[in-house]
Amino acid sequence: MLCLFTLLAAIAATTVALNPPKSRTTAPAGALIVRADTTTKGEFATLIAAVAALPADSSAQTIFMFAGTYSGQVLVERSGPVTIMGFTTNAGNVSANQVNITASIPVSTAGSGDASGTLRIHTDNVKLYNLNIRNDFGVGSQAIALSNYGNQVGVYACGLYGFQDTLLTQQGVHVYLQGYIQGATDFIFGQRSQAYIEGNTIAISSAGYITADGRSSNDSGIYLMNRNTIVLSPKANSNATKGYYFGRPWRDWARVIYKSTVVIAPINPAVWKVWNASTPNTDHVTYADFNTTGAGFPSTVSRANFSSQLTASQAAAYTITSALGSTWEDWVDQAYLF
Repeated sequence: MLCLFTLLAAIAATTVALNPPKSRTTAPAGALIVRADTTTKGEFATLIAAVAALPADSSAQTIFMFAGTYSGQVLVERSGPVTIMGFTTNAGNVSANQVNITASIPVSTAGSGDASGTLRIHTDNVKLYNLNIRNDFGVGSQAIALSNYGNQVGVYACGLYGFQDTLLTQQGVHVYLQGYIQGATDFIFGQRSQAYIEGNTIAISSAGYITADGRSSNDSGIYLMNRNTIVLSPKANSNATKGYYFGRPWRDWARVIYKSTVVIAPINPAVWKVWNASTPNTDHVTYADFNTTGAGFPSTVSRANFSSQLTASQAAAYTITSALGSTWEDWVDQAYLF
């Protein structure tokens, strides 16, 4: 883990958030407190217990988690907004996170992608800060770390760890800012969301595909990836080098845009891939990149013929507003934006 933290600290020099809190070590007034092995009356030893204690109403609620590892799947499902904050001495740097939420449930056991999720968001207006969310099942099945079915959900300086299908960004509008997302196969995926993904370290564990967008019609769905850095994860398989792609289309209206990406882990020169040989799903895709740089991006690239390289004027049309809509400022924590 030391190597990972060293790597993230180095990357943070170029992906530091604008103005997050310097630390978050005390609970806000009125927050439910989660502390591992606590015996203090009014505190909770698990996140599962704290979520179960949330009132079944539309009030805004906050949960503050002290440092520790908390096992078990968590479902957040209520009518009111929820904020979950993790203890950290550097709220803008994911490598300083000290709260781990862990499970190891594959889809083959759970019965569906969402049901395998370590943390499952089924509530609108959710904010997550400085949490490491893990599905440690590994190779052999889809196994989701964060399953997001909420609307107006912000994920800030969080670490998302898995192998296949790490992050399900399924529906609603979402931001994922200044975090760490690790996986191999289709590890940022979903069908109906509008997701803005900025300032993250994206770590490749094996040959595969970063995104698998399941957009199936010409709707508002999009994954807009801006100013992220792609690296090899610690203990990455040897086939990861030149064996991964920006994405493949789960459905044939997939729309994924990469802007100002720094590619450190060497990528396949084709950059994008069909879903499979018999079902390419490329009839209506929008796959494009702009200002892609870094030692891992080949000097002679042979982009797949269903993708494109954007001009500066074309790229300028893809903004957080175009991705999320004109009301994004009402719910996004702008301290975590560049």
